[in-house]
Amino acid sequence: MCRWAAYIGKPLYLSDILIAPEHSLIDQSSCANKGKARLNADGFGLAWYSQKKEPGVFKDILSAWSNINLASLADHIRSRLFLAHIRASTGTEVSRTNCHPFIVERWSFIHNGLIGGFERQRKLADMAIPGPLYHHRKGTTDSEAFFLIALSLGLETDPHGAMLKTIQCFQDFTTDQLHMRLSIAMSDGYRLYAVRYSTELSAPSLFYKMHQSKDGYSVASEPYDTDFEVWNVVSNNSFCTFHAKDAPIIVPLIAQNYTAA
Repeated sequence: MCRWAAYIGKPLYLSDILIAPEHSLIDQSSCANKGKARLNADGFGLAWYSQKKEPGVFKDILSAWSNINLASLADHIRSRLFLAHIRASTGTEVSRTNCHPFIVERWSFIHNGLIGGFERQRKLADMAIPGPLYHHRKGTTDSEAFFLIALSLGLETDPHGAMLKTIQCFQDFTTDQLHMRLSIAMSDGYRLYAVRYSTELSAPSLFYKMHQSKDGYSVASEPYDTDFEVWNVVSNNSFCTFHAKDAPIIVPLIAQNYTAA
C-alpha cells in the first residue's frame, strides 16, 4: 500500500509537511505505521497549485528519501493546495507513468488501496474510458483507470456522484464479489476532496486536522507528526470536502438518501 498527504489553506512550503515533521511523508517512505507495507519505495510524486489553473507536477521512480532534488524543491515551493504520494506497488511495474498524482487539466488524483482482481478487469476498465480521455491513460494502474472513469462520469460537476458511479462501474465488470479498498485525495484546484471506502471491514486509514493557526487543513493516510490528539479519524464510507476557509463537510459516501446527479 501507499502513503499520501494533502494540504489546502494559507500558502506554506511543501517541506513543512513532507520533510520537517517528526513522522513526515519522507519518513513514512521508509517507516510507515498505518499501512500494510512499512516500506513505500516504488516512486513518489507531487502536484501543487499556484497561479495557473493546472498544477505543477514532479514524479520519480526513486524512493522519496533518496531523491536529491525532492528536498530542495519542497523547501522552495510554497503552495495553497498540494498533494503528495509515496508508492508501494501492488503489482504493476515501477515507472513514472504509474506514479501518482495523476493529472488531467486542473484535476489531480492520488490513491492508496487496491481494486481486487484488477488484472482480470483491466481490459474492461480501459474500454470504459471514453476516447477523448483515453490519451491520458499513460500507465497500467487501477488508480489511474479509476480516475479517468470518474472524470467521464461527472467528476467535474459532481465529485460525490462520480465516485459512486465509478465504484458501480467497477462492480459491473465482474460477477464475483468485488474487493475494493480506497483512500483517495483529489482536487480541482479550488477544493480538496477525500474518500475513505472499503468493501471489507478494514478500510485504508484516513485522517485530517485543522492547523493551529486555523488557516488550513491537512489530510493524510496517517498523521505526519506525533501530536495525535489534533488529528481526526475519518470513518469508513466517507466523502469529505475541504475548503481553506470553511469547516470540512464529511458525509456518507454511500447513503440511501443520496442520489447521484
